[in-house]
Amino acid sequence: MAFGDLKTEQGIKALNDHLASRSYIDGYQPSQADTAAFEALKSAPSSKFPHALRWYNHISSYGNEKKSFHGAPFTGSDSKKSAEANDEDDDVDLFGSDEDDEAADKLREERLKAYSEKKAKKPGPIAKSSVILDVKPWDDETDMKVMETKVRSIEMDGLVWGASKLVPVGYGILKLQIMCVVEDEKVSIDLLQEEIEKFEDVVQSVDIAAFNKI
Repeated sequence: MAFGDLKTEQGIKALNDHLASRSYIDGYQPSQADTAAFEALKSAPSSKFPHALRWYNHISSYGNEKKSFHGAPFTGSDSKKSAEANDEDDDVDLFGSDEDDEAADKLREERLKAYSEKKAKKPGPIAKSSVILDVKPWDDETDMKVMETKVRSIEMDGLVWGASKLVPVGYGILKLQIMCVVEDEKVSIDLLQEEIEKFEDVVQSVDIAAFNKI
């Protein structure tokens, strides 16, 4: 496969026509043929060559990995080597042999398997919830600072206390409204409420004012 001088519009057009129905220069995965053609271009093709531009951007995304693509180096200039390549094209099966297909399929399966195993080992996003709790005292004589200190003294793996404020309930009584973020798999809100209610000298009850998944 020779495209002529890839620094000329004629060469880029030949490359664009070749890539109209292909993802890569040769085969079903990037190879040294792609690397050599990419380097011969020097810069991205014009947008009037959409297939060549698509291919160029894709190969460019590999960065330095391009140097490790499989296969023998490929040249696409209009030099003597290109003429020799044209002569050899008549004897080359452009669709590859059955053995090549089997090798490509095997390689693809191995890569998919490796990717699946890597993805399975990678931990997924941690499910979290944002919770606002209403902690009510027994009466208006309860020291709310002491109440908040006791509430925040509760420590659990996956629990992070946030902002708080005092909200009027009535008859001069205030309630503590406090926010926390919990990891769903580690912290039970029911258990957290029970732990807060253990401070029965200052806590009358605990209610969930808001509960949102993050």
